[in-house]
Amino acid sequence: MTRHDKSLTVELSDTAGTFSLHEICERGGCHAEFVIKLVNYGVIAPVEETTESRQWQFDLQTLARLRKAMRLQRDLKMNLPGLAMSLELLDEVQDMRRELDRLHRQLEQFMEKP
Repeated sequence: MTRHDKSLTVELSDTAGTFSLHEICERGGCHAEFVIKLVNYGVIAPVEETTESRQWQFDLQTLARLRKAMRLQRDLKMNLPGLAMSLELLDEVQDMRRELDRLHRQLEQFMEKP
């Protein structure tokens, strides 16, 4: 029998999990103009609102949302307003699923009580 080891590589940032505009573009594989447009449409948001885009900082959740937005735009050829609406609807579905799971667990606990 052979043993296969899998390794997981994790990149740690020394900026406490935040990325500058330049860094999020590098990690997301996109141009700054695209990120700025996503911020303007409310698809993603910097950690703290500032008027100067060079001072923006983004967290890991925003990077994940940026990548999701890029996949949707690439795969479905969505324009920015459609992209913003689609992500908002996906967020609502995710919130409803969480709430449904919570209510289901609560119902199970209620049904177990004598």
